[in-house]
Amino acid sequence: MTDPVFGPAPERAPDPELVQLLTPEGERVHHPGFDVDFSADELRGFYRDMVLVRRLDVEATALQRHGELGLWAQLLGQEAAQIGAGRALAPQDFVFPTYREHGVAWCRGVDPVRLLALFRGVDQGSWDPAEHNFGLYTIVIGAQTLHATGYAMGVQRDGLVGTGDPERDTAVVAHFGDGASSQGDVNEAFVFAASFNAPVVFFCQNNQWAISEPFERQSRIPLYRRSHGFGFPGIRVDGNDVLATYAVTKAALQRAREGQGPILIEAYTYRMGAHTTTDDPTRYRLSDDVEHWKLKDPIARLEVYLRRNGMADDAFMAEVAAEADALGERMRRECHALPDPSPHDLWDLVHAEKTVELAAQQAEYDAHAASYEEVS
Repeated sequence: MTDPVFGPAPERAPDPELVQLLTPEGERVHHPGFDVDFSADELRGFYRDMVLVRRLDVEATALQRHGELGLWAQLLGQEAAQIGAGRALAPQDFVFPTYREHGVAWCRGVDPVRLLALFRGVDQGSWDPAEHNFGLYTIVIGAQTLHATGYAMGVQRDGLVGTGDPERDTAVVAHFGDGASSQGDVNEAFVFAASFNAPVVFFCQNNQWAISEPFERQSRIPLYRRSHGFGFPGIRVDGNDVLATYAVTKAALQRAREGQGPILIEAYTYRMGAHTTTDDPTRYRLSDDVEHWKLKDPIARLEVYLRRNGMADDAFMAEVAAEADALGERMRRECHALPDPSPHDLWDLVHAEKTVELAAQQAEYDAHAASYEEVS
C-alpha cells in the first residue's frame, strides 16, 4: 500500500553482500576489502580451535543431560564466528560476552571448567575479567552492549585510542545475538557509541532464531543496516567462514583503535542446536533448514581446504581428535569434582561489603533453613 504523502512502505531488502573467503565447498575466494594471507600454521590453528570448542560444547550439553549442569547454552554451528572474532583480538582489547561465547572465552584463555562451574551453579562466574580481558557472562539480554559502550568511553578518556601505539591502542567488543538487537539496551548503546565515537565493535551473531522467533519477524532490513540509522557503518560476514570472520573483525578492531568510532558486524550463521538445553527447536523450525545449514558447516569446509591443499593429513586430524577426547575427559572429571554451591554465596558475592539489607535476608534464610533441621 502506498501512502499519499510519504510514499510506499519499504519492501524487504534483498540479501546483501556477504563477505566470504572460504566457500561451503572449501574453495578459497578473495575479497577486495578483506583479503588476508594465512599461513598453514594459522589455518591449522583455526581448525584445532573449532574442533576443541565444538567438543567443549558437546561435552557440556551431555553433562547437562546427565544432571550435572542446571543449564547450557549451545554454540553448535557458530564456532567460526566465535573463533574468528576471538583470534582477531589484541591482548589489550576487552570483550563483553553474552552467555554463549564459549569460543571467545577459549581464545581468551578462560578454562572451560570455569564455564561449567557457572552453569552448575557453583558460582556466578569465577574467572578474573581483568586477567583475561573477558567480562563475566551476561544473562540479561543486551545489557552487555551498554557495559561495553561505557567501558569503551572510559578507554577513550584514558587516552588509549588513536595514539598509533599498537600495544596501547584498545578496542572493545560487545557480543550479542539477533534477538538482542530488538532490545532497548542495544539501541541505547548504539546511540551512545555513535554520539561519543566510542571505540566499540558490536559483534552480532545472527543465528536466525531469537529462541523460537525467526529473524525475519524482527526486521524488515538486513540486521547490519541498522547501524546506518545511528550514524556508523555495518557489514555482514559469512559467520560460518572463520577466515572471513577473522579478517572482518581484525579490520573493525583496528578501525576502532585508531579512533574512527563504532561499527556493527553481523556474522550470518545458524544455531544448529537448541537455544539452551531447556529448548526444543523441533517445535518451531523445519528439519530441512537444519540439513541445509549442515552443508555450510564451518569445520568441514576448513578441513576440506586443508586437505585439498596439502596442509593437513590424517595424522594431524587424529592428533586434534585425540586432544578433543582428552579435553572431554578432563571436563567430565573436573565437573564431577566441583564443590556444591554454598547458599551463602547468594549474599556474600553481591557487594564487596555486605549491606544491612543483605545481612537481614541472609539471617532470615538461615533461620528458615534451621527450622528444617529441627524437624528432622
